[in-house]
Amino acid sequence: MRKLPALIASCACAVGITFLAAPADAALLTQGMRSSDVVQLQRQLANHGYFYANTTGYYGSITSNAVKQFQRDHGLSVDGVAGPATLSKLGTKSSSGIVTASASASSGSKGTYRADQDSLDILAHIIYGEARGESFEGQVAVGAVVLNRVQSGEFPNTIWGVVMQPGQFTAVADGQYYLKPNKAAYDAARQALRGVDPTNGSLYYYNPRIATSEWSMRRPAVITLGQHIFTN
Repeated sequence: MRKLPALIASCACAVGITFLAAPADAALLTQGMRSSDVVQLQRQLANHGYFYANTTGYYGSITSNAVKQFQRDHGLSVDGVAGPATLSKLGTKSSSGIVTASASASSGSKGTYRADQDSLDILAHIIYGEARGESFEGQVAVGAVVLNRVQSGEFPNTIWGVVMQPGQFTAVADGQYYLKPNKAAYDAARQALRGVDPTNGSLYYYNPRIATSEWSMRRPAVITLGQHIFTN
């Protein structure tokens, strides 16, 4: 499992972050560059679930590795350079020259959420829906499980994809995901995005008082936090 880097510093930006297309004289964004275009690249990578570090505007090794992983997952040449093909795949050019994340996904009768919805918001919703009665550490732990899955290679590679994977989270199935998160849920989401993981890398958790899945309960426990047992 790849280790999570630190916080997405700009993760509280609004739904539908826009990505300004690189100007003609800066068609390639490469390692070592520092510019506002790199800031936008980092935000768009974060929006797709590939970048979890601070949005600094510096194209360092973390940004290069995020670009490589995006390229690998989307059938592009894996060179760590954000050129026209990579920038195009990250979003869709509008007539105004702005690139925006394009896909949207329906989540059923309870509401519709864009696939490019801000990661912090998605994480806060699932934390609130799954663990609002838990301690702050227990809430961070639920967020950490989501991010561990994103990085594991065994689950979808975006926060949205992990949260909305069928049959994985009770809060999505029963509609509690769509409740409005409180400040604690957002604070817990921020901590998880900073790389705080009380679960020591766990990919699953369950509440033994209400769990019915024997498969879940047979998995080796890593740690118990509040009402949840975290497992791998």
